[in-house]
Amino acid sequence: MTIYISQGRYTAAAIKGMSAKPEDRSEVVAELFAAAGGRLISWYLTLGPYDWLIIAEAPDEPTMISAVLAAAAGGSLSEITTTVALTASDTTKAFQRAGELTLKFRSAGRADYYGVGIDSGREIGEA
Repeated sequence: MTIYISQGRYTAAAIKGMSAKPEDRSEVVAELFAAAGGRLISWYLTLGPYDWLIIAEAPDEPTMISAVLAAAAGGSLSEITTTVALTASDTTKAFQRAGELTLKFRSAGRADYYGVGIDSGREIGEA
């Protein structure tokens, strides 16, 4: 399964409510991911631009998105971002494949094509 990292903020109403009645949100978030077909790996309260961060596994993007949307539908979350996270093994495979593909791609404005330099010839008027 793919690993995802989601971050977001609580609304002012959510912070007020949780301050009045504190609860361990990781339990209900874990239940949500299990119901969607994924798994919560970890949940954190964070400092900085985001209030919370979760690390979860899901079989695909639609599963992850459905869980995040369900959580957001309650109205206590905002500014949610989700990022795909690759393991070291998957990263190695991605870089290996990227290396193979670079031999088949010409960057914009570059004089090389498919990894082979192209001689542009002399400019007009050169001796």
